[in-house]
Amino acid sequence: MSDIPGENDQPDPSDPLDSFDEIIDAETTRDPDLAVIEAGSRTLRTQGGPPEADVPARPEDPEVDKALREVEAELSTRWGETKLEPSVARIAALMDVLGEPQRAYPSIHITGTNGKTTTARMIEALLGAFELRTGRYTSPHVQSITERVSLDGAPISAERFIETYQDIKPYVEMVDARQEYRLSFFEVLTGMAYAAFADAPVDVAVVEVGMGGSWDATNVIDGDVAVVTPIDLDHTDRLGSTPGEIATEKAGIVKQDATVILAQQPVDAAQVLLKKAVDVNATVAREGLEFGVVDRQVAVGGQLMTLRGLGGEYTEVYLPLHGAHQAHNAAVALAAVEAFFGVGAQRPEPLDIDTVRKAFAAVASPGRMEVVRRSPTVVLDAAHNPAGARVTAEAVGEAFQFSRLIGVVGASGDKDVRGLLEAFEPVFAEIVVTQNSGLRAMDADALASIAVEVFGEDRVQVEPRLPDALEAAITLAEEEGEFSGGGVLVTGSIYTVGEARLLLGRG
Repeated sequence: MSDIPGENDQPDPSDPLDSFDEIIDAETTRDPDLAVIEAGSRTLRTQGGPPEADVPARPEDPEVDKALREVEAELSTRWGETKLEPSVARIAALMDVLGEPQRAYPSIHITGTNGKTTTARMIEALLGAFELRTGRYTSPHVQSITERVSLDGAPISAERFIETYQDIKPYVEMVDARQEYRLSFFEVLTGMAYAAFADAPVDVAVVEVGMGGSWDATNVIDGDVAVVTPIDLDHTDRLGSTPGEIATEKAGIVKQDATVILAQQPVDAAQVLLKKAVDVNATVAREGLEFGVVDRQVAVGGQLMTLRGLGGEYTEVYLPLHGAHQAHNAAVALAAVEAFFGVGAQRPEPLDIDTVRKAFAAVASPGRMEVVRRSPTVVLDAAHNPAGARVTAEAVGEAFQFSRLIGVVGASGDKDVRGLLEAFEPVFAEIVVTQNSGLRAMDADALASIAVEVFGEDRVQVEPRLPDALEAAITLAEEEGEFSGGGVLVTGSIYTVGEARLLLGRG
């Protein structure tokens, strides 16, 4: 293993435009909603925060864009990600006809309720820093479907995405014809990811489950390392009504003789996971015992951490992400990579500290406490359940010290919306409820009726269209003047965050 280069080249944030007239001229050919948001408010014209994360825009080549849209249209005819038949029979059949591509490389498999995608990105960054070629599969995407499949730390190109789909399409149709139900949207994407990783080829795959574990489509791999991020209540209609019941499904990714990295868990969930580890002779490392966060301090743009890994302490590690939960994600990611390299088992010495520092300093996680504008500061966070909302509320208070925080919330109808709103109630001065364009989006008026019960009528504003909601929130945040310290947090759903990200000029 060797160090990555000494520098991490990152793009500089765009300079603010100098005049209102220039903005108007630039916006004349754009969608009117975007023009209103970008040109109509001084606050939204000011870029801020860390360099933009790797969220690809639509392809510039019209032919490529057309081909990608055709693939997306074909995929959309399949079962969506919320319609499930709990079985791995179809994906296993697809892997069989493809020649078992998922067995061509070792893998790190990640489940849990919150923090999976960011932890996957951290693991990917660490492995890449040690000069391993990585493949990462995560879901859902923030803006572009191609985000879900990454090679060497970057989403695959639209051209490669299209090519991979066309390569496996005949095999997908073959399996469709033999099964009671066609392969789902998520199953086809999983097959594409595993095929793309084998074709690259990658040295290691970092794979996030879609939902649960045992019957998740990703679970045709035998992960050398199984990672379980914090388990809480979500998807209770499918996974169970207690953390212990949910852990029973998620424990399905723990394979014979694997190493299991456990984030801090509720007691009943921990008991289930530890029992599964004993049953399959897996080695367990637990946050707070074998590894963890020793110290963390708020720093400009993120935090400075001391982490205890399986091989010792790693000091002065800078992470450009906000919140205590991200430090815990970092500890889990570090332990997972140490376990992959055999630290604490085959080898006693820790990973190279400088390489670890460089890797964490380069981590980005779009849509997770992501600052996209300044003056007032606009933050995006994909919290979509009460547990996620609680850690986001704590993180935004620690990182920004807003004198007045306005929430823009668009949620999915199948979530615990009341619990999510109650978690944000102490930190939102006012809330603007809205609706994203997703099929599962909760109607803005229905969301507003719950918000009124939680916040009171005087603190709730309804703007069904997201562009109007963003503009309203900006106006509310600015009411006390330019230097009042007001801010906006856009949250409630990854789809709301993705659409807001586009409206605010990212991607």
